[in-house]
Amino acid sequence: MKVEAYQIGELIHLKKFRNEYTNTPLFINNSELYYKQGDGKFFYLFAFGVVIFAGMTDLEKNELLKNIKNYTDKQVTSTYKDHINVEINGKEPLTVNYHSIIIEKLTNDSLRIIMINIGQSVALDFYETLSFEIHNNTKRFAEQLERKGDLPISKKNLIRFIGRTLNVKHNIIDNLYIFHAPDIVWKNEFLETLDNKLKSLLDLKTRYRDVDYRLKIVQENLTLFTDLLQNRESNRMEYIITVLILIEVANLILDKLKI
Repeated sequence: MKVEAYQIGELIHLKKFRNEYTNTPLFINNSELYYKQGDGKFFYLFAFGVVIFAGMTDLEKNELLKNIKNYTDKQVTSTYKDHINVEINGKEPLTVNYHSIIIEKLTNDSLRIIMINIGQSVALDFYETLSFEIHNNTKRFAEQLERKGDLPISKKNLIRFIGRTLNVKHNIIDNLYIFHAPDIVWKNEFLETLDNKLKSLLDLKTRYRDVDYRLKIVQENLTLFTDLLQNRESNRMEYIITVLILIEVANLILDKLKI
């Protein structure tokens, strides 16, 4: 069985999709929908814009993708995807390798764990790209500040940039449960082992920390930039007030001279 994950947008409206889709999900909460589409065919939706397919043909997958995109906000134009092949072999112990898993028995729960991890990996690819983009923009501002002694950005655009940075960070914290395995993992030793092996293989915790660290650096720089812009605005107001005072003094002098 091939398990494939795609980042198709920044948000999937799960409630709307569930209300309009005819099948009953195997699992549901505010952030996840897990469906069995037929014999040996499954798909999984995450609110943070990722969809995962298992055991589906390209035609079935493409039809579902086309439908799901109708429930997506801020569709992703670049390609963020990953896959892993699952082989069922009752004579072999659990083995997790790059792009392949050998498992003795595949249940709905064990497949769910596999799909969750590959979906989080793709989402991290997406957030890594966003964090690099934001970090590079911040670095460019710092370099121009060093060269010119001033920020080449207006207060309004900086506030928008800060909002975008905070939004990315909040999405990571809210949507990627890197350190919180599903409840079923704590009740089953095999599922816990499978989850840990996948997290290690996909390097999820390290990648999560890297993205979070990069965004913290950006946030610190943006705090400094905001202070500089506020000082610039304060200086501008002082200049305006000084000019107004000088004009008023000049008017008074002219009035005196007329007398």
